[in-house]
Amino acid sequence: MTLIGAIRQNRIAGFAGRSPFNLLGCGIALLILVISLLGLVGHLFDFVWTPQDPLKISLSERLQAPSLAHPFGTDKTGRDMLSRVLAGAPISLSITLTVLIMATIIGTTVGIVAGYMGGWVDETLMRITDVFLAFPALILAAAISATFGGTLVTTTFALGVVFWPWYARLVRSRVLSIKTEDYVAAYRCLGASHGRVMVKCILPVVLPLIVVQATSDAGLVMLSAAGLSFLGLGAQPPTPEWGAMIFSALTHQPNHWWLAAFPGLGLALTALAFTLIGDGLRDFLDPDSQSAIDS
Repeated sequence: MTLIGAIRQNRIAGFAGRSPFNLLGCGIALLILVISLLGLVGHLFDFVWTPQDPLKISLSERLQAPSLAHPFGTDKTGRDMLSRVLAGAPISLSITLTVLIMATIIGTTVGIVAGYMGGWVDETLMRITDVFLAFPALILAAAISATFGGTLVTTTFALGVVFWPWYARLVRSRVLSIKTEDYVAAYRCLGASHGRVMVKCILPVVLPLIVVQATSDAGLVMLSAAGLSFLGLGAQPPTPEWGAMIFSALTHQPNHWWLAAFPGLGLALTALAFTLIGDGLRDFLDPDSQSAIDS
């Protein structure tokens, strides 16, 4: 089943109801999306949308435990942790989406061209891909980010660089089986160019595979970005990014547990949501699984 076919048969609407795990994942993801949209609107129109200003320092309230006034407590400079955790959601989500868009565009393009063209083109592109895959992903991302200054922008770029080869490999393997199909040969016989065949015949078939893989990878990308921020290579203070908040909490553990617990909880729940959605989409778009359910 293709993604477009699923939409036409009106099955996407019932995706969340197929499994309690799908429902849980969609519910958490929807909550994170709403929080992120509020953050975007607040940034565009310059107003504080969180309970308190996440950057406001109040030394008289530093390191307060969770209470009615501060449900998540306060950090070492008296900033409200609930507000900082909420403000970190759009940052983490924007990093994840940017990395996935970059990785899927580059990886899908390389994979389709390599698999379809074959020969020296395939060999050259796959050897370039192997160069990136030869290094541990997080170490390579840390090296790239540190080389270019260790900022949020360079970290996002570095993660995009290390993630695209996996998509290239995945798409290429699928294209190798697609390009021998009769409908592809018929389209070529009608005089379609190679570029048109790749866009019109091959891309729509591999698109569901890309969507499922990207959704499953969202949690890993978010954790990787948090890991680089934890190492000081991502968001810099006072930016309320979850990984950076966990890093800054190290010197206050275990007595002030809330400094790392709540950013970690936000990170874990968001990663879990995308993982559940990715697993659900894999089953939802699998022809054999769908046929079994329909029967």
